[in-house]
Amino acid sequence: MPDIDFPILTDADELETALRDGRYADGGPVRVLDVRWGGVGRPADKPDGREAFELGHIPGAVYVDLDTELALPPAERRAEDGRHPLPRLDELQQSARSWGIDPGDTVVVYDDLKNLSSARAWWLLRYAGVADVRLLDGSLRAWKDAGNPLETGFGDPPIPGTVTLEYGALPVIALDEVASFAASGVLLDARASERFTGATEPIDPRAGHIPGAVSAPTTANVDAHGRFLTPGELRARFEELGVTDASAVGAYCGSGVTAAHEAVALTLAGFEPALYPGSFSQWSNHPELPVAFGA
Repeated sequence: MPDIDFPILTDADELETALRDGRYADGGPVRVLDVRWGGVGRPADKPDGREAFELGHIPGAVYVDLDTELALPPAERRAEDGRHPLPRLDELQQSARSWGIDPGDTVVVYDDLKNLSSARAWWLLRYAGVADVRLLDGSLRAWKDAGNPLETGFGDPPIPGTVTLEYGALPVIALDEVASFAASGVLLDARASERFTGATEPIDPRAGHIPGAVSAPTTANVDAHGRFLTPGELRARFEELGVTDASAVGAYCGSGVTAAHEAVALTLAGFEPALYPGSFSQWSNHPELPVAFGA
């Protein structure tokens, strides 16, 4: 079982109480991050969640732009590094301080896509050494279904925080380690099954999957309301895919975003996953590397 000192998930009632009290009883002062993003399911003319945030967000939340703050800015990317390479440490630290994060804070992240984008913030902040990061289970829908209010506009920016970050708190898989990892452990592909088989590829230069990988669409980790399945249900799912306590397990997706959601589910199930941040967008941009097709 991975050593997690704080809960991974929080529910709407717990968050509402923490906001009212100013802190979590089992954590620290609360800082809420809204990580709505333009990836899956958002119109092409609204590439991020900024407009949705302005129309209504959890009171006190700070908007986080996944594309520019939780990844290397687009102007600085190279295709061979993938579509969402990790941000430079100093830039992520500057962003985290601009969100108002101080040492010892409890950071709660949410989106409106079943945590498919906010999981990137969970994983990245945990990887950078923030100990207490929690996902709002059920996302913004759960907050609204509980009858809690929304706040509009952008408001004043928070008082800058003083958090200090350092990468390395969670395991990662580098490009030159992927093939050996897939051969000796279980490498899960979090993309939709049709992209895994190579039946379609709408984004990356080549279709298919990394040889030796196992298809495990991350959308199967949540229920119809966008809440994560129970740890027991998640464990049973991953064991059916070949994951055991004795095996190394890793996850990738298209660009390293929904792979973080898979990492959350694996952690809830009691495993200690590694993440391949470059994911298939990096792999497929290296023509010397093979791809596989079919189930």
